[in-house]
Amino acid sequence: MADIKLFNINGKVKEYQSGTVTLEKELQTVIENNMETFFGVTFLASEYPTTDGGRMDSIGIDENHCPVIFEYKRSMKDNVINQGLFYLNWLLDHKDSFKVLVIEKLGLKASEIIDWTMPRVVCIAGDFTKYDESAIKQMNRNISLIRYKKFGPDLLMFEQINENVATAIAETDSVHKPKTSDKTFEEQIANADDPIKILYQDLANYILSLGDDVSETHLKLYSAFRKMKNIVTVVAMKKKLVINLSIDVNTVTFEEGFSRDVTNIGHWGCGAVELHIHSSADFEKAKPLIDRAYIEN
Repeated sequence: MADIKLFNINGKVKEYQSGTVTLEKELQTVIENNMETFFGVTFLASEYPTTDGGRMDSIGIDENHCPVIFEYKRSMKDNVINQGLFYLNWLLDHKDSFKVLVIEKLGLKASEIIDWTMPRVVCIAGDFTKYDESAIKQMNRNISLIRYKKFGPDLLMFEQINENVATAIAETDSVHKPKTSDKTFEEQIANADDPIKILYQDLANYILSLGDDVSETHLKLYSAFRKMKNIVTVVAMKKKLVINLSIDVNTVTFEEGFSRDVTNIGHWGCGAVELHIHSSADFEKAKPLIDRAYIEN
Protein backbone atom coordinates (compact mmCIF):
# COMPACT_ATOMS: atom_id res chain seq x y z
CA MET A 1 0.00 0.00 0.00
CA ALA A 2 1.25 3.50 -0.75
CA ASP A 3 2.18 5.41 2.37
CA ILE A 4 0.63 8.84 2.83
CA LYS A 5 2.54 11.55 4.69
CA LEU A 6 1.10 14.84 5.91
CA PHE A 7 3.24 17.86 6.80
CA ASN A 8 2.58 21.24 8.40
CA ILE A 9 4.64 23.74 6.39
CA ASN A 10 3.74 26.79 8.46
CA GLY A 11 7.18 27.79 9.77
CA LYS A 12 9.39 24.84 10.55
CA VAL A 13 8.20 21.81 8.61
CA LYS A 14 6.62 19.23 10.89
CA GLU A 15 5.31 15.80 9.95
CA TYR A 16 2.00 14.63 11.39
CA GLN A 17 2.20 11.07 12.62
CA SER A 18 -0.61 8.96 11.25
CA GLY A 19 -2.58 6.43 13.22
CA THR A 20 -5.99 4.93 13.77
CA VAL A 21 -8.64 5.82 16.30
CA THR A 22 -8.37 4.33 19.78
CA LEU A 23 -11.88 2.87 19.53
CA GLU A 24 -13.62 1.97 16.26
CA LYS A 25 -16.89 3.23 17.77
CA GLU A 26 -15.29 6.68 17.82
CA LEU A 27 -14.78 6.48 14.04
CA GLN A 28 -18.31 5.16 13.51
CA THR A 29 -19.78 8.06 15.48
CA VAL A 30 -17.79 10.67 13.53
CA ILE A 31 -18.88 9.15 10.22
CA GLU A 32 -22.53 8.85 11.20
CA ASN A 33 -22.57 12.49 12.33
CA ASN A 34 -20.96 13.67 9.07
CA MET A 35 -21.98 11.00 6.55
CA GLU A 36 -23.39 13.45 4.02
CA THR A 37 -20.27 15.62 4.05
CA PHE A 38 -17.89 12.67 3.77
CA PHE A 39 -19.76 10.41 1.36
CA GLY A 40 -22.91 12.14 0.08
CA VAL A 41 -25.05 9.72 2.12
CA THR A 42 -27.92 10.65 4.43
CA PHE A 43 -27.55 8.75 7.71
CA LEU A 44 -30.59 6.70 8.74
CA ALA A 45 -29.66 4.33 11.58
CA SER A 46 -26.83 2.92 13.67
CA GLU A 47 -26.59 -0.78 14.59
CA TYR A 48 -29.64 -1.50 12.42
CA PRO A 49 -31.03 -4.93 13.40
CA THR A 50 -31.86 -7.71 10.95
CA THR A 51 -34.43 -10.45 11.50
CA ASP A 52 -31.69 -13.08 11.86
CA GLY A 53 -30.09 -11.39 14.85
CA GLY A 54 -27.40 -9.44 12.98
CA ARG A 55 -26.73 -5.71 13.16
CA MET A 56 -25.52 -3.47 10.34
CA ASP A 57 -22.99 -0.96 11.69
CA SER A 58 -24.53 2.02 9.87
CA ILE A 59 -27.14 2.39 7.14
CA GLY A 60 -28.08 5.34 4.96
CA ILE A 61 -29.39 6.42 1.57
CA ASP A 62 -27.16 8.17 -0.95
CA GLU A 63 -27.69 11.15 -3.24
CA ASN A 64 -28.89 8.75 -5.96
CA HIS A 65 -31.58 7.44 -3.55
CA CYS A 66 -29.81 4.06 -3.27
CA PRO A 67 -29.42 2.19 0.05
CA VAL A 68 -25.88 2.16 1.49
CA ILE A 69 -24.56 -0.15 4.22
CA PHE A 70 -21.42 0.86 6.14
CA GLU A 71 -19.30 -1.76 7.88
CA TYR A 72 -16.19 -0.94 9.92
CA LYS A 73 -13.28 -3.36 10.03
CA ARG A 74 -12.14 -3.62 13.62
CA SER A 75 -9.14 -5.91 13.02
CA MET A 76 -7.24 -7.45 10.11
CA LYS A 77 -8.96 -10.77 10.89
CA ASP A 78 -12.47 -9.40 10.38
CA ASN A 79 -14.10 -10.57 7.14
CA VAL A 80 -15.97 -7.32 6.78
CA ILE A 81 -16.61 -7.77 3.03
CA ASN A 82 -18.53 -11.02 3.43
CA GLN A 83 -20.40 -9.55 6.38
CA GLY A 84 -21.40 -6.52 4.34
CA LEU A 85 -22.55 -8.71 1.44
CA PHE A 86 -24.61 -10.83 3.82
CA TYR A 87 -26.40 -7.71 5.06
CA LEU A 88 -26.86 -6.42 1.52
CA ASN A 89 -28.54 -9.66 0.47
CA TRP A 90 -30.75 -9.46 3.56
CA LEU A 91 -31.71 -5.90 2.66
CA LEU A 92 -32.63 -6.89 -0.90
CA ASP A 93 -34.96 -9.51 0.57
CA HIS A 94 -36.47 -7.02 3.04
CA LYS A 95 -37.06 -3.89 0.96
CA ASP A 96 -40.21 -3.04 2.88
CA SER A 97 -38.24 -2.85 6.14
CA PHE A 98 -35.89 -0.30 4.56
CA LYS A 99 -38.83 1.64 3.14
CA VAL A 100 -40.37 1.88 6.61
CA LEU A 101 -37.05 3.17 7.98
CA VAL A 102 -36.89 5.84 5.26
CA ILE A 103 -40.49 6.88 5.98
CA GLU A 104 -39.69 7.19 9.69
CA LYS A 105 -36.55 9.26 9.12
CA LEU A 106 -37.17 11.20 5.89
CA GLY A 107 -40.89 10.98 5.15
CA LEU A 108 -43.17 9.29 2.63
CA LYS A 109 -41.95 11.28 -0.39
CA ALA A 110 -38.35 10.08 0.09
CA SER A 111 -39.54 6.48 0.38
CA GLU A 112 -41.27 6.66 -3.01
CA ILE A 113 -38.03 7.37 -4.91
CA ILE A 114 -35.77 4.70 -3.40
CA ASP A 115 -33.61 3.26 -6.20
CA TRP A 116 -32.89 -0.44 -5.71
CA THR A 117 -30.84 -0.83 -8.90
CA MET A 118 -27.49 0.07 -7.29
CA PRO A 119 -27.44 -0.57 -3.50
CA ARG A 120 -23.91 -0.76 -2.13
CA VAL A 121 -21.64 -1.64 0.75
CA VAL A 122 -18.91 0.70 2.04
CA CYS A 123 -16.19 -1.03 4.05
CA ILE A 124 -14.01 1.27 6.16
CA ALA A 125 -10.79 0.22 7.87
CA GLY A 126 -7.33 1.34 8.90
CA ASP A 127 -6.04 -0.95 6.17
CA PHE A 128 -6.98 -3.80 3.85
CA THR A 129 -5.08 -6.84 2.63
CA LYS A 130 -4.34 -7.60 -1.02
CA TYR A 131 -6.83 -10.45 -0.67
CA ASP A 132 -9.56 -7.97 0.26
CA GLU A 133 -8.85 -5.91 -2.84
CA SER A 134 -8.84 -8.98 -5.05
CA ALA A 135 -11.99 -10.45 -3.53
CA ILE A 136 -14.32 -7.58 -4.40
CA LYS A 137 -13.36 -7.86 -8.08
CA GLN A 138 -14.93 -11.34 -8.14
CA MET A 139 -18.31 -10.19 -6.83
CA ASN A 140 -21.18 -8.73 -8.82
CA ARG A 141 -22.05 -6.27 -6.09
CA ASN A 142 -21.24 -2.60 -5.48
CA ILE A 143 -18.52 -2.51 -2.84
CA SER A 144 -16.14 0.28 -1.84
CA LEU A 145 -13.01 -0.23 0.26
CA ILE A 146 -12.06 2.98 2.07
CA ARG A 147 -8.96 3.33 4.22
CA TYR A 148 -8.80 5.95 6.93
CA LYS A 149 -5.89 7.61 8.70
CA LYS A 150 -6.02 9.98 11.62
CA PHE A 151 -3.37 12.71 11.88
CA GLY A 152 -3.18 14.24 15.33
CA PRO A 153 -6.40 15.04 17.20
CA ASP A 154 -8.17 16.99 14.43
CA LEU A 155 -7.33 15.58 10.99
CA LEU A 156 -9.09 12.59 9.42
CA MET A 157 -8.26 11.30 5.94
CA PHE A 158 -10.21 8.90 3.74
CA GLU A 159 -8.65 7.13 0.78
CA GLN A 160 -10.68 5.04 -1.65
CA ILE A 161 -8.55 1.93 -2.10
CA ASN A 162 -10.79 0.07 -4.49
CA GLU A 163 -14.34 0.11 -5.78
CA ASN A 164 -16.31 -2.54 -7.58
CA VAL A 165 -19.23 -1.35 -9.72
CA ALA A 166 -21.72 -4.09 -10.48
CA THR A 167 -24.40 -4.50 -13.09
CA ALA A 168 -27.58 -2.67 -12.11
CA ILE A 169 -30.15 -4.87 -10.42
CA ALA A 170 -33.38 -5.11 -12.42
CA GLU A 171 -36.45 -4.09 -10.46
CA THR A 172 -39.03 -6.73 -11.26
CA ASP A 173 -41.77 -5.77 -8.80
CA SER A 174 -44.16 -2.98 -9.76
CA VAL A 175 -43.79 -1.26 -6.38
CA HIS A 176 -40.19 -0.31 -7.06
CA LYS A 177 -40.28 0.34 -10.82
CA PRO A 178 -39.94 3.90 -12.14
CA LYS A 179 -43.11 5.55 -13.41
CA THR A 180 -44.07 4.27 -16.83
CA SER A 181 -43.70 7.74 -18.35
CA ASP A 182 -40.04 7.92 -17.26
CA LYS A 183 -37.49 6.30 -19.53
CA THR A 184 -34.64 4.44 -17.86
CA PHE A 185 -31.15 5.63 -18.71
CA GLU A 186 -30.61 2.63 -21.00
CA GLU A 187 -33.81 3.55 -22.85
CA GLN A 188 -32.70 7.17 -23.04
CA ILE A 189 -29.44 6.22 -24.73
CA ALA A 190 -31.18 3.78 -27.07
CA ASN A 191 -33.63 6.50 -28.19
CA ALA A 192 -31.03 9.26 -28.57
CA ASP A 193 -29.85 10.37 -32.00
CA ASP A 194 -26.55 8.82 -33.09
CA PRO A 195 -24.54 12.06 -32.61
CA ILE A 196 -25.78 12.20 -29.00
CA LYS A 197 -24.77 8.59 -28.39
CA ILE A 198 -21.28 9.42 -29.65
CA LEU A 199 -21.24 12.60 -27.56
CA TYR A 200 -22.10 10.59 -24.45
CA GLN A 201 -19.22 8.19 -25.07
CA ASP A 202 -16.84 11.12 -25.52
CA LEU A 203 -18.15 12.68 -22.31
CA ALA A 204 -17.87 9.41 -20.37
CA ASN A 205 -14.32 8.79 -21.61
CA TYR A 206 -13.29 12.31 -20.64
CA ILE A 207 -14.71 12.12 -17.12
CA LEU A 208 -13.22 8.67 -16.48
CA SER A 209 -9.84 9.92 -17.71
CA LEU A 210 -9.74 12.55 -14.96
CA GLY A 211 -8.58 9.97 -12.43
CA ASP A 212 -8.63 6.27 -11.60
CA ASP A 213 -10.84 7.10 -8.61
CA VAL A 214 -13.80 7.87 -10.91
CA SER A 215 -16.42 5.22 -11.66
CA GLU A 216 -19.44 5.22 -13.98
CA THR A 217 -22.80 3.89 -12.79
CA HIS A 218 -26.04 3.59 -14.75
CA LEU A 219 -28.98 4.13 -12.41
CA LYS A 220 -32.68 4.05 -13.20
CA LEU A 221 -33.05 7.55 -14.62
CA TYR A 222 -29.52 8.83 -15.21
CA SER A 223 -25.88 7.85 -15.21
CA ALA A 224 -23.60 8.98 -12.39
CA PHE A 225 -19.85 9.55 -12.37
CA ARG A 226 -18.57 9.47 -8.82
CA LYS A 227 -15.59 9.35 -6.55
CA MET A 228 -16.69 8.97 -2.94
CA LYS A 229 -19.58 11.27 -3.92
CA ASN A 230 -21.20 12.15 -7.25
CA ILE A 231 -19.28 14.61 -9.39
CA VAL A 232 -21.37 14.52 -12.59
CA THR A 233 -24.75 13.02 -13.48
CA VAL A 234 -26.10 12.72 -17.02
CA VAL A 235 -29.58 12.45 -18.51
CA ALA A 236 -29.67 11.54 -22.21
CA MET A 237 -32.35 13.09 -24.41
CA LYS A 238 -32.97 12.63 -28.11
CA LYS A 239 -30.99 15.67 -29.20
CA LYS A 240 -28.91 16.66 -26.17
CA LEU A 241 -27.30 15.57 -22.91
CA VAL A 242 -28.34 17.25 -19.67
CA ILE A 243 -25.56 17.09 -17.10
CA ASN A 244 -25.59 18.22 -13.49
CA LEU A 245 -22.45 19.17 -11.59
CA SER A 246 -21.77 19.24 -7.87
CA ILE A 247 -20.22 22.70 -7.70
CA ASP A 248 -21.22 25.94 -5.99
CA VAL A 249 -23.77 27.83 -8.10
CA ASN A 250 -22.41 31.12 -6.73
CA THR A 251 -19.12 30.54 -8.54
CA VAL A 252 -20.64 29.97 -11.99
CA THR A 253 -21.64 32.52 -14.63
CA PHE A 254 -24.76 31.11 -16.25
CA GLU A 255 -25.43 31.36 -19.99
CA GLU A 256 -28.94 31.13 -21.39
CA GLY A 257 -29.47 27.97 -23.43
CA PHE A 258 -26.29 26.35 -22.09
CA SER A 259 -26.32 26.49 -18.29
CA ARG A 260 -28.71 27.27 -15.46
CA ASP A 261 -29.12 27.14 -11.68
CA VAL A 262 -31.63 24.40 -10.77
CA THR A 263 -31.35 24.80 -6.98
CA ASN A 264 -35.09 25.34 -6.69
CA ILE A 265 -36.16 23.49 -9.83
CA GLY A 266 -37.05 19.81 -9.89
CA HIS A 267 -34.55 17.75 -11.88
CA TRP A 268 -33.08 14.29 -12.24
CA GLY A 269 -29.48 13.79 -11.25
CA CYS A 270 -27.42 15.52 -8.58
CA GLY A 271 -25.94 18.98 -8.51
CA ALA A 272 -27.50 22.41 -8.87
CA VAL A 273 -25.40 23.48 -11.87
CA GLU A 274 -27.09 22.12 -15.01
CA LEU A 275 -25.56 22.15 -18.50
CA HIS A 276 -27.24 21.37 -21.83
CA ILE A 277 -24.83 19.73 -24.26
CA HIS A 278 -26.01 19.68 -27.88
CA SER A 279 -22.67 19.46 -29.67
CA SER A 280 -18.95 18.93 -29.33
CA ALA A 281 -18.59 22.73 -29.04
CA ASP A 282 -20.85 22.67 -25.96
CA PHE A 283 -18.82 19.77 -24.61
CA GLU A 284 -15.58 21.75 -24.94
CA LYS A 285 -17.23 24.66 -23.15
CA ALA A 286 -18.33 22.32 -20.35
CA LYS A 287 -14.90 20.78 -19.71
CA PRO A 288 -13.60 23.45 -17.29
CA LEU A 289 -16.73 23.04 -15.14
CA ILE A 290 -16.43 19.23 -15.26
CA ASP A 291 -12.80 19.57 -14.18
CA ARG A 292 -13.92 21.71 -11.25
CA ALA A 293 -16.50 19.12 -10.21
CA TYR A 294 -13.76 16.50 -10.13
CA ILE A 295 -11.34 18.63 -8.14
CA GLU A 296 -13.87 20.03 -5.68
CA ASN A 297 -15.48 16.74 -4.72
